Amino acid sequence: MSDIESQVKQFQQDFEKLRAGVAQVIVGQEEIVEGVLVAALAGGHVLLEGLPGLGKTQLVKTLADILDLKFSRIQCTPDLMPADILGTTILSEDEHGKRRFEFQQGPIFGNIVLTDEVNRATPKTQSALLQAMQEAAVTAGNTTYALRQPFFVLATQNPIELEGTYPLPEAQLDRFMFKLLIRSSGLDALMRILERTTAGTQLKLSRVMNAEQILAARTLALNVPAAPSVLRYAARVVLATHPAEASAPAAVRSYVKYGASPRGAQSMILAAKVMALAQGRYHVAIEDVRRVAQAALRHRLILNFEGEAAGVQSDVILDEVLKAVAEA
Repeated sequence: MSDIESQVKQFQQDFEKLRAGVAQVIVGQEEIVEGVLVAALAGGHVLLEGLPGLGKTQLVKTLADILDLKFSRIQCTPDLMPADILGTTILSEDEHGKRRFEFQQGPIFGNIVLTDEVNRATPKTQSALLQAMQEAAVTAGNTTYALRQPFFVLATQNPIELEGTYPLPEAQLDRFMFKLLIRSSGLDALMRILERTTAGTQLKLSRVMNAEQILAARTLALNVPAAPSVLRYAARVVLATHPAEASAPAAVRSYVKYGASPRGAQSMILAAKVMALAQGRYHVAIEDVRRVAQAALRHRLILNFEGEAAGVQSDVILDEVLKAVAEA
């Protein structure tokens, strides 16, 4: 077995261990779990949207439990300030009585950062996350501080409780690799949830990967080859989300104001590489791109007035895009 083959096999085994570990706690959300794991191993951030009580926060905490990484949590409220996230400079005194200014790190200096109810923070505070998510660094005063690696932001938001919330600006939404929609569980899944959460037993989860292993997995994923035909397909899908393009389907021309950005295409390819490795392949297929397209693009479409008024869902539009773009 070649070195690459053994690395791919190890990646696949680790991915399945992570999936199985999360599944011990999170029931009936297999697609969401897969999306979070793919983004984590691709080096992207995730926005989780769902009604209260569907396990968004529990999913993030479970992921932190099975990864040997530093976990931190930011509970967003309207009075949260940027310094509460990034940190602040304080006046400290050493053992000799000498005073000096020292930077006190905020919760953003973690590996897995849960930003709970991110849309409750004001735009000023939300903007504090932009540099961190894009550059894995923060600037305080005249100094830029590098964040821990790997660095992974999982933000949650409630789609219906709009009072006292501030919608995320498009620039920040674009920093998320995936937007995952958590839906209510079915009968069987709900019964399993009740069995696990009302019996008084506590699970002890085993650690699966550490920081060094995750960084190695990300490097392996980056090096997975993607054929020109696959890159061309991803680019054509993104272009078809723009209403001015000739390839745009009727739904895009009718309801979309602005289509997906180049980051959308990058997210699809990076996620597709992880998806390929998770299935034991060292090459990307067009089907891998199609599998991650909804999660990578749904938050990058900006609807026009007609789309907003009609209540059109981005997923419906993306279904039309994927049908319209041939695989050639």
